[in-house]
Amino acid sequence: MLTHLKLRDLVIVDEAELEFGPGLTALTGETGAGKSIVVDALLLIAGGRGAGDIVRQGAERAEVAAGFSSLSAGAMRWLEEQSIEHEGELVLRRVLGADGRSRAYVNGQLVPLQSLRELADLLIEVHGQQEHQHLVKRSAQRELLDARLAPASIAAVADLYGRYRTCRVEFESLRAAADNRDSRLELLRYQLAELQSEVTTPADIDALFAEQKRIAGRGRLAQAASGALNAVYDEESASAHDLLAKASGALRAAVEMDPKLRPAAQLLSEAAILVREAADSLRRYLDALDVDPARQEEIERKAAALEALARKHRQNVAELPAQLARTEEEIRSLEGAEQSLAQCERALAALERDYREAARRLSEARGSAALALGAEISALMQSLGMAGGRFAVSVAPAEEEFSAHGGDSIEFMVSANPGQPLKSLAKVASGGELSRISLAVQVAAAADTDALCRVFDEVDTGIGGAVAEIVGRQLRSLGTHAQVLCVTHLAQVAAQAHAQFRVTKLTDGKVTRTAVKPLTREERVDEIARMSGGINISDQARAHAREMLAAAGSAAPSRSAGSSNSSEVSKKKRAPGSRR
Repeated sequence: MLTHLKLRDLVIVDEAELEFGPGLTALTGETGAGKSIVVDALLLIAGGRGAGDIVRQGAERAEVAAGFSSLSAGAMRWLEEQSIEHEGELVLRRVLGADGRSRAYVNGQLVPLQSLRELADLLIEVHGQQEHQHLVKRSAQRELLDARLAPASIAAVADLYGRYRTCRVEFESLRAAADNRDSRLELLRYQLAELQSEVTTPADIDALFAEQKRIAGRGRLAQAASGALNAVYDEESASAHDLLAKASGALRAAVEMDPKLRPAAQLLSEAAILVREAADSLRRYLDALDVDPARQEEIERKAAALEALARKHRQNVAELPAQLARTEEEIRSLEGAEQSLAQCERALAALERDYREAARRLSEARGSAALALGAEISALMQSLGMAGGRFAVSVAPAEEEFSAHGGDSIEFMVSANPGQPLKSLAKVASGGELSRISLAVQVAAAADTDALCRVFDEVDTGIGGAVAEIVGRQLRSLGTHAQVLCVTHLAQVAAQAHAQFRVTKLTDGKVTRTAVKPLTREERVDEIARMSGGINISDQARAHAREMLAAAGSAAPSRSAGSSNSSEVSKKKRAPGSRR
């Protein structure tokens, strides 16, 4: 529900702040006073286009802010999906610069304009100019019709479609794989044979390349080992072993004279033993360097084969064992693909049958609901000044048989005058006719929807007398299910409202200003009397106004019509889209 609306520097508005309650609220005033400024402001909140010329002359930017409470389930879901914090209340804000730039905010968080439109669709329905109509959207027409059906039937179709689509994707993937299955298997088996003939474990591959490296450097290794052996043992005159033996012998006799030399003598003896062990190890290493030429050739062949396989698969040699495992797994998968494809095809056929049956039942239910809704709205049209008008809901096969919403194309059709053929609601030319038809649809569907705020503009164009009173009653009836705002110039409509605002034009000859004011009981009497009888209000006109208000049950409003202050606004040019 819309709770408040604040305007600042919006074309003719310096600053205005209005508060709204539930039920029907009427906005009245003389022609040209700017009654539609509230509608225009809500269109901006709903994401409508706004150019720089809507900014009041002399101001840098225009602002519109709207507060909402008692949010619908759809709005709550949207806020959760967008991670926008709230406590059951919302403030939507639109800022438009004189340079044409626009920014949108939801609870202070900057959002794209498209996101603002998505959220506003869950909060406001504006029925005025055709391009802003919610009801001309085919999706909205389907939702209004489906609101009369059992939710389970709609959910069943959506669930089956989701499962069908998932299964279909899997089936197409398996079938595409099956088309190339034989050639792919032949290639994979050839690659597997290559890999299995050469690829072992990562540890074996590391050992192979380590051995190849050792053989390749055998000459340098032998030279280094021989040099070390000569230095520590084989050198005849001054090997490390000989020098250690001399040193050890020199200390052996001296130890008897001074035991303090014993640790050093012991270390030299141990060093001589270690040198002999090192020499033995070097001899064994030199003996092992003699590699069988056949062995060397085999190592080189295996290393070259592994490197060639790595290049072929565009991988490192170390990754070849993993490639071998992947190839084996793909072969197993393809060998079982035929069975998987058959199982998936059977599952897809079953889901298709179930979907078609669920969609058929949904189509039948829609057909019955369409007849009832068409008859109900046609009856309402007769009382709304459209005698002979007809309304029908077309339920036809859609171009796409499979969808989450079933296989039907839903379209509202209307004939506003006798003898005229039914046409799409989106093609109705008259704005007044479209508004009244929308009103009839909303009244018929009010109990089935959870729209929070409906705004009607020009619903009383071209009507008067008893028809005007009926329009007012229908709006009041709609206000028992949802909040309704109505711009009207008819006393019969305004009298049915639960609350009323008056828009008054003031001028000093140089600057024209507009005041927006909530009306008290007596002020409503005067305003209804003015709307009925003209500028000079007679006692008889006031008495008639009191009778109208009393008959409507609104002579003593149960709640404040609501405005924090009356607002005077400069009016130097008309607001875009204003029609009064």
